[in-house]
Amino acid sequence: MTPEARPAPGLEPIPPLADLEVARFQSLIAEASGIALGEVKRALLAGRLGRRVRELGLPGFGAYYARVVKDHTGQELVRMLDLVATNETSFFREPAHFEYLAARVIPEWRAAAAAGDRGRTVRVWSAACSTGQEPYSIGMLLLDQLPADEGWRVEILGTDLSTRALRVAQGATWPLKQAAGIPPAYLQRFMQRGIGAREGQMRATPELRATVRLERLNLHQERWPSGGPFDLILCRNVLIYFSPEGARAVVRRLADRLVPGGYLFVGHAEAVHGAAATLRAVAPTMYRHVAP
Repeated sequence: MTPEARPAPGLEPIPPLADLEVARFQSLIAEASGIALGEVKRALLAGRLGRRVRELGLPGFGAYYARVVKDHTGQELVRMLDLVATNETSFFREPAHFEYLAARVIPEWRAAAAAGDRGRTVRVWSAACSTGQEPYSIGMLLLDQLPADEGWRVEILGTDLSTRALRVAQGATWPLKQAAGIPPAYLQRFMQRGIGAREGQMRATPELRATVRLERLNLHQERWPSGGPFDLILCRNVLIYFSPEGARAVVRRLADRLVPGGYLFVGHAEAVHGAAATLRAVAPTMYRHVAP
């Protein structure tokens, strides 16, 4: 290869991801996060981890694996999990959940509060909040339907494995093109259009941002968030990445964090039948906590 044809620094080719390396990364990721990456994820691992291998100037994936396991700070493990995490989301995703909340759950909460059977604080946990669209969507609905001037208080916790995704959620700023899923009245009330350097972006209003608290959480680990119990937990489109046993363990722990009569919503491709004796299906992908 002539000097003129050499790749730019940091872009030199690295050896392909070997079978043994795939197995090692799969085991490490499963142990650290509960995420079960099958053989079909080989290309994902090679693509996302390959960029980090080049960035660090390492000779290959084996060297990167060694870097991760020998990093006693745990920072490189967190970075690796950031790289393999999938953060697909959108505002008001899975509309059936929002329709059920508006038509059934919120009227139920209002009636119970009027009868003195519950307080006027509603606590919600978005257990895989990604870049924030889910908790902020819930916040818009609840702030509209449960107004503060009637004594209601809305508290939303958003957690995610990915520090990269959480930085976006904490900034509460997204491209304006993502506004398509937001009802026009909510868009006008709860989002500020960027100007100048922020043209083409939107940011949640202070009222909406004040309802959402964000923190990193690995659902596979023992330490779970403070706060709760919760009236509603959303754990949508994340259980599919766990092994069946891991998903059932997460669901059981989620059920334990619900108030009596609280709700758990999961993704459209997920089911929790039999995972927790205290959960009863009330609609597809929607479950309610009942007495054991």
